[in-house]
Amino acid sequence: MNVLEGSMKEIVRTLVRDGLERCFADGSLAPGEMPAVVIEKPAHEEHGDFACNVAMSMAKAQRKAPRQIAELLVKHIEDRDGIIESIEIAGPGFINFRVGNAAWCRTLGVIETAGAAYGTSRSGESRKVQVEFVSANPTGPLHIGHGRGAAIGDTICRLLDATGWEVTREFYYNDAGAQIANLARSVQARGLGIEPDDPRWPADGYQGEYIKDVSRSYLARETVDAGDQHVTGAGDPNDLDAIRRFAVAYLRREQDQDLLAFDVHFDIYSLESSLYAEGRVEAAVERLIGNGHTYEQDGALWLRTTDFGDDKDRVMRKSDGGYTYFVPDVAYHLAKWERGFVRVINEQGADHHSTITRVRAGLQALNAGIPQGWPEYVLHQMVTVMRGGEEVKISKRAGSYVTLRDLIDEVGRDATRFFFLMRKPDSQLVFDIDLAKQQSLENPVYYVQYAHARICSIFENAAEKGIAVPSFASASLERLGTPEEMAIVKLLASFPEVVEGAALAFEPHRITYYLQELAGSFHSFYNKNRVITEDVELAGVRLHLLACVARTLKNGLGLLGVSAPEKM
Repeated sequence: MNVLEGSMKEIVRTLVRDGLERCFADGSLAPGEMPAVVIEKPAHEEHGDFACNVAMSMAKAQRKAPRQIAELLVKHIEDRDGIIESIEIAGPGFINFRVGNAAWCRTLGVIETAGAAYGTSRSGESRKVQVEFVSANPTGPLHIGHGRGAAIGDTICRLLDATGWEVTREFYYNDAGAQIANLARSVQARGLGIEPDDPRWPADGYQGEYIKDVSRSYLARETVDAGDQHVTGAGDPNDLDAIRRFAVAYLRREQDQDLLAFDVHFDIYSLESSLYAEGRVEAAVERLIGNGHTYEQDGALWLRTTDFGDDKDRVMRKSDGGYTYFVPDVAYHLAKWERGFVRVINEQGADHHSTITRVRAGLQALNAGIPQGWPEYVLHQMVTVMRGGEEVKISKRAGSYVTLRDLIDEVGRDATRFFFLMRKPDSQLVFDIDLAKQQSLENPVYYVQYAHARICSIFENAAEKGIAVPSFASASLERLGTPEEMAIVKLLASFPEVVEGAALAFEPHRITYYLQELAGSFHSFYNKNRVITEDVELAGVRLHLLACVARTLKNGLGLLGVSAPEKM
């Protein structure tokens, strides 16, 4: 395999597998099943670039000592492309590989050729996936939990797109049920001049200042355009149904504007109300009844979710005739399946954990050919916002919580997105506003962006001195070899693998970690080595290296939805 055709780890794995096949073919090893070849990075740098323990895993089946197998395997490894500098057998049978600097530096040619596509691995296959995220109730401004979900969901979409998936982004509006009824009554109360401290204020009503804005706009008969909805306020404070339609459209528009400011876009908006209007909820319920997975008890309709792994059966239709919240979710996901999405990923808050089992149980009970474990879920934990060492709990506008718009307005979109993505989704996140606003290297997003801007400044300085950035073909790559330079090259080579791993695990934080490490390697190199020197050949090859760093930083930031400024 040519070094330009895959990651260095995959190239070493291929060399080992080919060597094993030769061992089996010439009888050096007894015939048997090809073992899994795992290539890892050694714990200590002095042991080389990669390590393989396949000899130890084969010892029992081959009835040979691991070291003996390792010695046979090493003899059969053919490195026609001159990638490996040395192979050593260590301990009981570990095989350590050290890749030559020249082979590592070929990565720079890959980056130059790929450009904006470096890190992607798109195949010719048509693999479709639908990702649902945010899906906030249209009852108020988006809060910080929605913001974290938006950043994670959007970045997962970007990662899936980068690794060969055709992604459909979907937002599901829960525009029906008790919460929407509370919203309508709250807006109506404001329109009638009733304040939250008034005994007539509706129980569980929404008290944020934004309710005043909705009521004022409704009474003024303003027109709201939100997605496929175009609603004009009737102006009548007694028309509760008209108030409900207007309030939902008004808040949908506001949420859409917040998401646009956050650089989050959707392909499809689905409404819970449409599931009822189109008869999908009733049809799903009738199908469950017909399949024999329901029973009636205490005046309610129950689903035997225990047949599908739940800890207890669940009520579907309450004694008052209303459906519990997971029933329309089942109907909605059946619709996703019928639309042809064999892979569906839901990014939601951790408070949705309890719904996963019952939704999946409902889908299995439909007997529609949906596989077990469908859909996939990514759940994010809570966000705590800190300022001046104290927790920020409320917004002047929303009242009871901090809004996404609050953060964007105060620290900017880039910092907001980066900070939301810095931790694994299932870990709680502390968002330090003071740190996010700092223009210092202590601020992680500034640290990464400054590395890109600093490289751009170096290019300007070089151009002023008449030094051009050479192409891969003309750069004197043999001049690269300092520990700082090679640390950068090896990090650059690992980027496609990091992207693939982040996509497979639904873990965008891996990209933030990588970018901070790459920025750190650049800053370390720049602090110890001069780039623009009288040695024009050395200056040129270092400029070429930094061009590859800048490209990779920009590509990685792009996957996060964060900009790569040229000046700071």
